[in-house]
Amino acid sequence: MKGLKFIDKLIYLVNALVATMLLLSYILPFFPPKTFAVLSVLSLGVPFLILVNVLFFLYWLVKLKKQLMLSLVVLVIGYFSFGSLYKFSTSEDNTKDQSTLLSVMNYNVRLFNVYDWIPENGIETKMVDLIKKSSPDVLSMQEYHPHKNIDLSFFKYKYEKLSGNKTKYGQAIFSQYPIINSGSIEFPNTSNNAVFVDIVKKQDTIRVYNVHLQSLKIDADVNKLKEEDSERLLKRVGQTFKMQQFQTELFLLHKKQCHYKMIICGDFNNTAFSYVYKEIKGDLKDTFKHAGNGFGRTHNFKFFPIRIDFILADKTFEVTDFKTFDDDYSDHYPILANLKLH
Repeated sequence: MKGLKFIDKLIYLVNALVATMLLLSYILPFFPPKTFAVLSVLSLGVPFLILVNVLFFLYWLVKLKKQLMLSLVVLVIGYFSFGSLYKFSTSEDNTKDQSTLLSVMNYNVRLFNVYDWIPENGIETKMVDLIKKSSPDVLSMQEYHPHKNIDLSFFKYKYEKLSGNKTKYGQAIFSQYPIINSGSIEFPNTSNNAVFVDIVKKQDTIRVYNVHLQSLKIDADVNKLKEEDSERLLKRVGQTFKMQQFQTELFLLHKKQCHYKMIICGDFNNTAFSYVYKEIKGDLKDTFKHAGNGFGRTHNFKFFPIRIDFILADKTFEVTDFKTFDDDYSDHYPILANLKLH
């Protein structure tokens, strides 16, 4: 650091700390949260750490200082390990035969705003209008509630698994294609679970999973987050990660018994830099990485873009298109992928 002014030396020290944290976060997906629960929390902050390292790189680039190499090397390692945080993709949907396409939407609907989290009338009907306009063949929903104003009868088939005493809610899958089998994978000591259906399109039987892992219960409100005790927050998130790992293990046991082409949708309550994402994804395609655009933000977290909702597809599918919606009807944003059957 010879030749640097005192302020630049301080900046470089912070740069080194942030770069080290990002580098450490790259290896965490390979270690179960039960082993390093508190460290696993870093996986949530990877998008933020990447953005900060980009800013440090630009800072040193403008100053024409060799210190830019620190963040550059760490960012390049991350790019080759996980791909870009920001995607530049174009639609590849040139298929004229629509019978070979399958459109899949995933949406955490937060009980269709039944408790008026969004102080606006008719949120639930706006959600239905959005779904109807998008016209997916398969719709996977988390925190589904059979709201009195909800009419999804334009889907021919459905499977839902609900719980709760006063307010029924759970996971649901709607389909335009016949459902020949369905079921639920129960997670103990929680209302979260995974459901599945087997649908038939032409000669293909396709397994569709809807996975909702344990919620982190982190409030996106800045003032409420400031009131949280940081040590208690870290401990709680660490415990949640342990629950997510156990839920993932239960899911993988079920998944292993399926020999159909597979699509996994869901709200993982964790990022693409996490252990649970790596385990659930396996050799499936992340449809956003193949055809998405931008940051792919799926949760209304105010501090930085975060992607915790996914559509993963069997490697035999071609991902022709992917869309992340920006409609503020829930604390999550819906996503839609178009898949070509081979």
